[in-house]
Amino acid sequence: MFSIGIITASDKGSRGEREDVSGRTIATMLAGIGEVKHYVVVPDEREALSGEIINMADALAIDLILTTGGTGLSPRDVTPEATLAVVDRLVPGIPEAMRAKSLEVTSRAMLSRAVAGIRGRTLIINLPGSPKGVKECLEVVLPALEHGLAIMKGEAGECGGPAPAK
Repeated sequence: MFSIGIITASDKGSRGEREDVSGRTIATMLAGIGEVKHYVVVPDEREALSGEIINMADALAIDLILTTGGTGLSPRDVTPEATLAVVDRLVPGIPEAMRAKSLEVTSRAMLSRAVAGIRGRTLIINLPGSPKGVKECLEVVLPALEHGLAIMKGEAGECGGPAPAK
C-alpha cells in the first residue's frame, strides 16, 4: 500500500465556496492501492501549489501526489508550472495516455496542459478539475500505477514483463 496526497487547486474551494468533489473522487478510486495521508485545497497560485508539493514529497515522504484542477488555459491555471518547478524528472507517458483516452470522449482534451513527474521518490500527476475528467484519467493510469510506484521506490525491478489483464 502506498501513501497518497491530494492537492486540489481551486480559488473558490480554498475559500470554502465550493465543495471538492474531485478530491473525493480521487480518494475513492485509489483506495485499493493506498491510503490518503494528506489532503489540502489551495488557491490557484503557483507558490502555494509548489510549496504543498514540496511539503508532501520532502517532509511527509508521500509516495503519490495527485493534483486536481488548474490544468487548462485560464490565466489562473498554473498547476503544470507549479509542478514543473519542483520535479526532478518528467514522466510524459502518463499525461499523454490521459489525453489520448480523453480525446475519445471530447476534442477539448487537447487543451489539457497536465504534466507528471518525479520529485525524489514521489510521483506527481496533474489531473483535470472535474470529477468526470478525474475518473476518466485515473481509469487510464490505474492499471500501471502500482507497478510504476514500486519501480520508482526500488521495490520491483522489471518493466519488460507482460502487463496484467484488465
